[in-house]
Amino acid sequence: MTSVLVIARKELLDLRRNRFLLAVLAFVLIAVILSVIVSATQFGVKLNDYNAYLDALRAAGNTTVPAAPQLFPLQLLRGSIEYLEILGALFAIVMGYGMIAKEKQRATLQLIYSRPIGRYSLAAGKLLALALAWLIAVAVIFIAVAATVAIVGHASFAAIDLQRLVISAATSWAYLLMWSALALGLASTTKRLSTALIIALVLWLAVVLIVPQIGDTMDPDNQVPGGLFKSLAIAKPDEKAVLANFTGFDTVRNGLEVSSITKHYERFTFAVLGIKDQYNQQPLAAVWTGTWNNAIAMWLAAFAALGFAILTTTRTKLLRRSS
Repeated sequence: MTSVLVIARKELLDLRRNRFLLAVLAFVLIAVILSVIVSATQFGVKLNDYNAYLDALRAAGNTTVPAAPQLFPLQLLRGSIEYLEILGALFAIVMGYGMIAKEKQRATLQLIYSRPIGRYSLAAGKLLALALAWLIAVAVIFIAVAATVAIVGHASFAAIDLQRLVISAATSWAYLLMWSALALGLASTTKRLSTALIIALVLWLAVVLIVPQIGDTMDPDNQVPGGLFKSLAIAKPDEKAVLANFTGFDTVRNGLEVSSITKHYERFTFAVLGIKDQYNQQPLAAVWTGTWNNAIAMWLAAFAALGFAILTTTRTKLLRRSS
């Protein structure tokens, strides 16, 4: 246990001194904050348009008052979650890959294993450092976006909103740690470091970008701003009746989407934060009932990646691969 803590401490110090990683983290932080600012600004424009329309109605003597647009603070985090699932995953791969790459490039593995450390101590120490680093990073990101929503969006948070933020942050932590663990395991098990990086990037492209995009493109309701059915003024019951005629197509589309762990992460966090209208202002129990499978899939994938990293980052595999 002592060797695990020593390795973790050493890795955290290396991460703190790595200016490139700090710069990338700062870039992700700025990106998620800007996305909140843009979303809040867009709502402000929508509110100004509503007020102008209301003034025009009153000037015309019309007493009918349309419903005012409502600001739900957590919905402003949509862009932030999307940046985390795309840029965050890519950054996580770089961090996990770098944990092993630096040891192989500096030829320090033999020196490390000349010490009396356990079989899985190196892997456990590096994963512990990654877990702590991502815990700090995710906490900073979510505190920053929450503060931005409060300041720019002039919003206040209820206790339930804070619970939703904590749950989303914990899920984001597991998602990012999963990618780091996967990259660490690939770097340990492949003979060439370039091969590990290529495999990790191909997986990132397929899981994060290609497969979810195919599923979204196959959904006709995503092809029109605000939704196809809403633009056609089709009621919810009628919408279900229409979709019932395309069950086979929708099964294939949904199957493609759920094959991506990124889509599970997105569906769960979007539901918890109320970004999806059907879960907006719903109790957490109702959200869990509708998305528990996405949450379970997300955490199982994270545990699988951690297990893969631990089993591959061993003395036998690393020394054999690096010789």
